[in-house]
Amino acid sequence: MTTEPQNVRIVITDGAIIPDPKERRIITAWSISFVGALAALVYLCTSRPEPYWRLLQFLPDGIAVTFKVTVLSILCSIPIGLVTGLGRLSRNRLINLVASTYVEVVRGIPLLVQLFYIYYALGRFLKVPDLLAAIIALSVCYGAYMGEVFRAGIDSISKGQTEAARSLGFNRAETMFMVILPQAWRTILPPVGNEFIAMLKDTSLVSIIAVADILRRGREFASESFLYFETYTMIALIYLLITLFLSKGVSIMESRLNYYDRR
Repeated sequence: MTTEPQNVRIVITDGAIIPDPKERRIITAWSISFVGALAALVYLCTSRPEPYWRLLQFLPDGIAVTFKVTVLSILCSIPIGLVTGLGRLSRNRLINLVASTYVEVVRGIPLLVQLFYIYYALGRFLKVPDLLAAIIALSVCYGAYMGEVFRAGIDSISKGQTEAARSLGFNRAETMFMVILPQAWRTILPPVGNEFIAMLKDTSLVSIIAVADILRRGREFASESFLYFETYTMIALIYLLITLFLSKGVSIMESRLNYYDRR
């Protein structure tokens, strides 16, 4: 008796796992996590309105700041990542060297150190507002990671696509932006979604430089009430719900992009 080997897919990521758009089961790891976190949040706020409900009313300003920093940073890091990815694929040795050096240097320095350097170290020469410093640090840091995502996505497209486009009279720029990138986007979207979610979680670091995000607002509440367990339990649940919601959104977008491939 022989058994056929089963294909096993292992996904390792530092962000929230993107739900499989082909998954049709009602009970999944995502649904258990999301419903469980939502039920815990509702239960705590209804069974113990003091302090949980009061804390929930204290955090909306921080949630808005967290989303503001995340959205502005992602809007800046995607163009940086695209330019870096194209630079990494460039045949020009100087451009390739500059892009590769940027990736190696930025990925080798922790994000927290970059935040301190931009806000405190450069403050000796140029005063950078706290919110702007946070956006710059996140954009520069994740631009390097995005660069590798774009490079891998573009590199995954068959060379025949480039040759076909050039034979039709497209120049290099038209080939890249009208033929290669639209196809590569389906490969690029899931890791970009994961980087977006990881960035949202890393915005918790900006509280160190006095940006009033979710964590900063929670710390202010805890310092006044001394309810550290309750405060950080609520913050953890809010972060979990946000990341799970966003991961589902990325899964839906990926499913839409792959719609015609399944027909």
